[in-house]
Amino acid sequence: MTPEEQLAQMLRADELGIRLEIVAGLPIWEAQPVYRHQKHVERIAQSIRKGDGKCGCVHALDVYIQFPNGLKRPDIAIFCEEPPEEQQDRALTVVPEAVVEVVSRGFEAKDLELGPPFYLSQGVKDVVVFDPTTLVVLHVRREKTRRLISPVDITLECGCRVTA
Repeated sequence: MTPEEQLAQMLRADELGIRLEIVAGLPIWEAQPVYRHQKHVERIAQSIRKGDGKCGCVHALDVYIQFPNGLKRPDIAIFCEEPPEEQQDRALTVVPEAVVEVVSRGFEAKDLELGPPFYLSQGVKDVVVFDPTTLVVLHVRREKTRRLISPVDITLECGCRVTA
């Protein structure tokens, strides 16, 4: 299936209230996020700030990203600069520096087990996963995973800071 066909399929799923992603050829679906989930996403997004580096710490919420090996829609994607203008009306192809996922009840495996290894394999440097039920925050990088308790301030490899 071409990236354009994948995106068309995703958009049809959105109309039905289903969030569909494709990871290494495997379609994964979940219900659209609920209010509590979105409230946590917004709180974390508002905490994103520049650090000492040159990264602009631009973030996008719930946007489709066409990775080399799949199509995902992270809760928060963090880039060092605005994605190119020509990509802003379709799935982005720019790999984010970091992603933040908020665990959805009933879809824990998708966010905790499938997401981090997929993102890292696609070139994302930092994956932050927040579970609002347990307040556990996983900060995953290629070399290690840290298990933290929210609220916690995290400095990302790109220099941006986020509080999860």
